Amino acid sequence: MSTDVNHEVDIRMADDPVDQADGAETAAPQPDPALAQLTEERDGLRDRLLRVTAEFDNYRKRIERERRDATERAAEGVLGDVLPILDDLERALAADTDETSAESYRRGVELIHKQILDLLTRRGVKPIETVGQTFDPNLHQAVATESVPGVPDGEIVEELRRGYLLGDRLLRAAMVKVAQA
Repeated sequence: MSTDVNHEVDIRMADDPVDQADGAETAAPQPDPALAQLTEERDGLRDRLLRVTAEFDNYRKRIERERRDATERAAEGVLGDVLPILDDLERALAADTDETSAESYRRGVELIHKQILDLLTRRGVKPIETVGQTFDPNLHQAVATESVPGVPDGEIVEELRRGYLLGDRLLRAAMVKVAQA
């Protein structure tokens, strides 16, 4: 029986990695410290890239949400200012329109017109001056020309639709008729 046990031991030893020439064991290759450092640095950079990418994505989403909120707040402000004017217009439309009330009806509409102009002025909107001005394609849209004696070529002779500026930016070009020689 003891010979069987020794035989098993010998078999196991034969499976171990041993250099058959000198009997010394071959050591497993040791990892290169430079490679380990580069691997660690690569992993750190990958993690950093993922964090920066996620932060940028969150930033982009936050900016878009803030822009949308700012737009909605601006619209709320303007619409809130328009609602009282709409109320006045609805009252004017509901009023009786017999012959005696025609003048008061006109005064009501003029009052509503003034309220709208005041609202636009408060919001930084101003009308573009047209008649008597030289045609400027950046502010005016010429839809007709007319030969008018004594008026220089290119001068605006009639405003067909008022134009407006919001600050220094064109909100809507004025439609005009221009003198032509």
